[in-house]
Amino acid sequence: MMESAELPITGYLDRLSARPGEKLAAFVGVAAGGRYSVRLERAISVDANPKGPGCRFEDLSHLFRREFDGRRQPIAIGSYARVEPAPVRDARARTWTALVWTGLPTKDQAVLADEGQGTRIVLGIGGNGAEIAVGGSTRLATGVALKPRRWYRLWASAVPGGHVRVGQMPLDGGKAVVAEGTAAGLVLPTGGSVLIAAENSASPHRHFSGKIEAPAILARDVASWMDPKALPRDGRIAAWDFARGIDTDVIHDTAAQACHGRLINTPMRAMVGAGWTGEEACWRHAPADYAAIHFHPGDLGDCGWQPDVEFTVPEGLKSGSYVLHLVCEKGEDWLPFFVRPRRDGPHAKIAVLISTFTFQAYANFARSNADDAYRARVKAFGAYPYFPQDYPIYGRSTYNLHEDGAGVAISSRLRPIINMRPGYVSANDAAGSGVRHYVADHHLLNWLEEKGFDVDLVTDEDLDDEGASALAPYKVLLTGSHPEYHTTRMLDAIEAFKARGGRLAYLGGNGFYWKIGRDPARPHLIEVRRAEGGVRMWACEPGEYHHMLDGQLGGLWRRNRRPPQQLVGVGFTAQGAYEATYYRRTPASRDPRHAWIFEGIEGDVIGDYGLCAGGAAGFELDRVDPLLGTPDNAVILAQSERHPPSFALVPEDLLAPGRATNLEPPDSLVRADMIHFETPSGGAVFSVGSITFLGSLWRDGFEGPVSQLLYNVVRRFAGES
Repeated sequence: MMESAELPITGYLDRLSARPGEKLAAFVGVAAGGRYSVRLERAISVDANPKGPGCRFEDLSHLFRREFDGRRQPIAIGSYARVEPAPVRDARARTWTALVWTGLPTKDQAVLADEGQGTRIVLGIGGNGAEIAVGGSTRLATGVALKPRRWYRLWASAVPGGHVRVGQMPLDGGKAVVAEGTAAGLVLPTGGSVLIAAENSASPHRHFSGKIEAPAILARDVASWMDPKALPRDGRIAAWDFARGIDTDVIHDTAAQACHGRLINTPMRAMVGAGWTGEEACWRHAPADYAAIHFHPGDLGDCGWQPDVEFTVPEGLKSGSYVLHLVCEKGEDWLPFFVRPRRDGPHAKIAVLISTFTFQAYANFARSNADDAYRARVKAFGAYPYFPQDYPIYGRSTYNLHEDGAGVAISSRLRPIINMRPGYVSANDAAGSGVRHYVADHHLLNWLEEKGFDVDLVTDEDLDDEGASALAPYKVLLTGSHPEYHTTRMLDAIEAFKARGGRLAYLGGNGFYWKIGRDPARPHLIEVRRAEGGVRMWACEPGEYHHMLDGQLGGLWRRNRRPPQQLVGVGFTAQGAYEATYYRRTPASRDPRHAWIFEGIEGDVIGDYGLCAGGAAGFELDRVDPLLGTPDNAVILAQSERHPPSFALVPEDLLAPGRATNLEPPDSLVRADMIHFETPSGGAVFSVGSITFLGSLWRDGFEGPVSQLLYNVVRRFAGES
């Protein structure tokens, strides 16, 4: 697909949860225009595999159904800075300059664009090095390509009458390269706007891919630089200092006119600049060392669409998973959201924590597995037919790379999220459905309904916004299959829930793993800094481990001295291909103190079947580790075994090849531990240690050992047995 490919109809909501009486706004784009309809449905089961429960919805058209005139809503992807109105400039000589660091030095890119009164002068780079472009036609380049990942001073000067100059100088002691020429009929821009990292304010393009620091406009002609890291003290028309306001979308002009600007599409701040010494690793302590912004053509902070549909959650609508179903002549789509109970209740005893931050971290994950066999299986299932890798216009996930090799660290929910849709298939799973995240977690929601449990839903964002009060009404808290991404406030809230006697069932694997950053002023964003350690698709550059959104140290919760073993008794230990095996009960599971968990279950093998990779113990596994905080009273009830060769120990558990952090043989640590322990306050924790566990609730219906086991746990935790 071309970069401009769009879904026939799609959209997003202004938030992912609401209570009865609250309003949601839907932003809908119809690529070819025309009428479309919207109706409310409750999502019961969203796994399209015909060997499972299938996709099932409750039609609630009687509560909400509307028709609208559709329109194409364009997406302006790519980050840049806009200064509007531009500073006052006169007709004298002018210089445009910036420090730059690029991973794609030969790509045609704009660094600093000065626009006004129908003319435009752009300082940029390309295959022939730094260049000045006048009016979109005359171009003058240094003729020497920049080298990747190296800091340069770039500048371009223009003098009324037509003389122009462009230069580049590496900051590591190399020689300056300068080219001079003429531009007939040269007119310097006045009024208008200034763009940084793009050009053409009406339709920004030529987006820069790399870091920019200290862009400036000077009222003078600069032939050479005494100190390429510094600006002349006099003649500053504008000088933007990116070290100021790092945790905001504002760029600050330190010159007299104070023409501050705004960042579009959330480029990365808190990036080490040309002057970083390494003496400080946190931008809050030395902001001048972090005066660079990393821009990318693939950044997307907000689609910026206009709202078309306003939906009020009906009174009396029970807490659960819902969608707005969009249908037009050429296609359909579903916009998921979750309904919470009224603030004043009534409340269920049981809450399910919906992992919306994890969904968002994986949002539009462009995988490398979208081959013909995978697509054929999706078609055979009649599953959701679209794939993120075909539609880059909607942005990428934090598991993808930008084109210059930098990791995607920011994810927004104000955009269509293709892989958070009913029926989406994540992997070509010959043994099952190949589903993860949103779809996989509906295995639990469907099971709870079939077994007659009354539950309320709470999303990650709700928990972070409200803290411990979000869980105050509940006796039991259940997680989904992969609650991986959390903020400090979320972990604090779950700890507080445990401390007051709450009962927690962690029903997944690789949970409570990565720390994320959030900013209350931009609640639609999450930030991931993949710092030292962890299974990851990319790693942060040295010195760039602290979030720009909240200033906290990012990376693994384990590196922040809050490993998941402290919270739920087990933590991530091994990962393999999308494959699974089973658990085998331990002798401790037959102790009368724990035998209630296995009531009604015969035999020792648990979960040698399932809709996720064909087994209950697979893909990503967690185990106990007393050195990391597993409580002394935690009892291992079952352990997985016979994992295929694709499974390997996570890197943070290795000190050296063949030597694990707890000094045990590494092979013995590739397992999932199912555990139970009681807390001093009278509560309890049950953890399964596997990301595929919930897929084994189904076996020709919601029956079998895994279903029975979880039924026993939830009933006891809720006080119903």
